[in-house]
Amino acid sequence: MTRVAVICGTGMSDLSKVYQNEYDFDLTKIKVDTEWGVVPISVIDMNGNKIFILDRHHSKSEKRTPPHMIEHRANIYAVTSCKPEIILSVNSVGTMREDFPPGEIGISGDIIDLTQIPWTFFDDDANHSDRTLIFDEKAISYCEKALKKQGSTVIKELTVAQCIGPQFESPSEIDALDILGADVVGMTLGPEQRLISEFNIPHVALACSSNWAAGRTPGNRSAEINHLEVDSMASKLQRRVIDCIDSLIINF
Repeated sequence: MTRVAVICGTGMSDLSKVYQNEYDFDLTKIKVDTEWGVVPISVIDMNGNKIFILDRHHSKSEKRTPPHMIEHRANIYAVTSCKPEIILSVNSVGTMREDFPPGEIGISGDIIDLTQIPWTFFDDDANHSDRTLIFDEKAISYCEKALKKQGSTVIKELTVAQCIGPQFESPSEIDALDILGADVVGMTLGPEQRLISEFNIPHVALACSSNWAAGRTPGNRSAEINHLEVDSMASKLQRRVIDCIDSLIINF
């Protein structure tokens, strides 16, 4: 039986309800106590296989925790305590590439994280985890096949630029990140991957193209970014994300 942990956010908050309501799988909710706070996780029992779904923006109220306030150590410690064979990050990103417009899902291959915010579980005794190949090739291939079955042209090896938020980036910041080699920009994958690398658990990340990055809307460099529209676009990609999760369950 396979155990898959899914970390999701923008546009994906109803992911567990889709499994429960439309696929009639059992859904339970657990709370994992960590040194950095309590983390709620939805557990889907898929005929004996387990899917652990974490909304990275969870909070104690109806409000959603903004990206710069997420306690990533609590989240990653909680999902790793579920003992998954594979961890899937689902990230909403702004795209800089005309061949990767909003509404498409790609697969992350690397990260540029220059935020200089340290994220580690080893503050007292240095642990230098290797991050040469940060995403699992087998999991990437399974996700690629699942996305191609939907008729999508799948772009792999996307380089994700990590920014802090909560504001969207400026056009000049996007231009600079483009020069550095970034394809898309997001606010959460960098810390998650750093912490996951310290557990040596296979990791794969889907990049959900939810909006054009600032200054990159074709024909309109001054087009503004609206978060409600970003959330709406990301939510339309739930079905394809579910197909990737199912593929990992079946094959991993």
